[in-house]
Amino acid sequence: MGQDQTKQQIEKGLKLYQSNQTDKALHVWTKVLEKTSDPGGKFRVLGCLITAHSEMGKYKDMLKYALEQIDTAREMEDPDYLTEGYLNLARSNEKLCDFQKTVSYCKTCLNMQGTTVSLQLNGQVCLSMGNAFLGLSVFQKALESYEKALRYAHNNDDKMLECRVCCSLGNIYVQLKDFEKALFFPCKAAELVNDYGKGWSLKYRAMSQYHMSVAYRKLERLPDAMECCEESMKIALQHGDRPLQALCLLNFADIHRCRHDVDKAFPRYESALGIMTEIGNRLGQAHVHLGVAKCWLLQKEFDKALDSLQRAQELADGMGNKLCTLKVHCLSEGIYRSRGQLNEVREQVVKFLQCVEELELYCGMCGESIGDRDQKLQALPCSHIFHLKCLQTNGTKGCPKCFKSSMKPGFV
Repeated sequence: MGQDQTKQQIEKGLKLYQSNQTDKALHVWTKVLEKTSDPGGKFRVLGCLITAHSEMGKYKDMLKYALEQIDTAREMEDPDYLTEGYLNLARSNEKLCDFQKTVSYCKTCLNMQGTTVSLQLNGQVCLSMGNAFLGLSVFQKALESYEKALRYAHNNDDKMLECRVCCSLGNIYVQLKDFEKALFFPCKAAELVNDYGKGWSLKYRAMSQYHMSVAYRKLERLPDAMECCEESMKIALQHGDRPLQALCLLNFADIHRCRHDVDKAFPRYESALGIMTEIGNRLGQAHVHLGVAKCWLLQKEFDKALDSLQRAQELADGMGNKLCTLKVHCLSEGIYRSRGQLNEVREQVVKFLQCVEELELYCGMCGESIGDRDQKLQALPCSHIFHLKCLQTNGTKGCPKCFKSSMKPGFV
């Protein structure tokens, strides 16, 4: 199959895919992959297969095609193709929660000396890198990467990228517990969808609605949370978007748990866990086990809660997600305290404080913790995070954390 025929068949597959005939599209693209003699065509069809498998949640297949794509790019010795290939490798590993590899591949992308084509991908690279740093609970570097991605989006007038970055910013502020900002950013994403998204995939609307739902739940606006999550789930079901279905199920379960309705929460946690285990979303699985543990705590079933926390801990350790580990120690400490097991309490407190120190989850001005309750936060241009009230009260001519870290022995 030559260049022209390859191009025609790829377009045919895209039309099928856009009209929701995914199986037929995959069949067309797989045939192209078998028969084409055009390296550029092979690279492009692999890109289509990577995107399709990503949206279906078939992340292991996504990674398989990404590895084949990078081999094709190496044969072509074209820096633009190599940049795109490494970005797809980064994304595949991000989806499989292999965050260290994601960061490594993203750095490779940013070091490639390509043309303006690959420079336009840099925003997507920074977004993937930010998501990986967030997966590792390295909040400052995650924020730094998102800010860079946002700058690329503005410079290239890329509204789709801006929408995705806003959803990720919503996610980081959920974790840092500034719930007003956690709602502001996905609302901004929803605005972008309404203003510019006529020709976009519905997944952008679904994504913004899901992140709004999580923020509403954290703000205890449960009817709003339910409404947004239902809207997101409806689109996810229409499009066979298994990863988003799983996230919505997890959020539905969390909403029911917040209402103390554990009978409705448990089956939804179970369904979410089933999909997340199947697709390889380990971070999602850890969050399910945390939610289940909280349900057992509501029922005073402490042994079952500890069992769920143990599972969450194993997954968190495997990924290097420190925030999840911190939550496990916090909840475990509460259980042991209620049982009067003081040795275990001490052990959990020590581990908890160690996590806080490693995560740098404290304000560089007042020294109090960040992320233990809903508070307004502010990031400085260097991406260090402070309580907003501390910055307003004390003012700052620069970042106190950056100033301290520059005062190293031998450099003073």
